[in-house]
Amino acid sequence: MDRNLEFQQNVAAFHVGILVLQAPSNRMVDLHPLVPAILAALKTARPAELRRIAAE
Repeated sequence: MDRNLEFQQNVAAFHVGILVLQAPSNRMVDLHPLVPAILAALKTARPAELRRIAAE
C-alpha cells in the first residue's frame, strides 16, 4: 500500500487517471464496499487526474 503516491510522483505527467483507494486494509472485505464508487469514477476519469475514493 502506497500512502504517499500523490506526493512522490508527478501525477500530471501520467497519461491515465489515478484512483487512490482509502480503506482500513487491502483485504477484499475492506475494498469491496468501494467498488460502486470505483466503477463510477472510472467512467469520468481523465488523464493526469488523481481521485481519492474512501470508505465511508
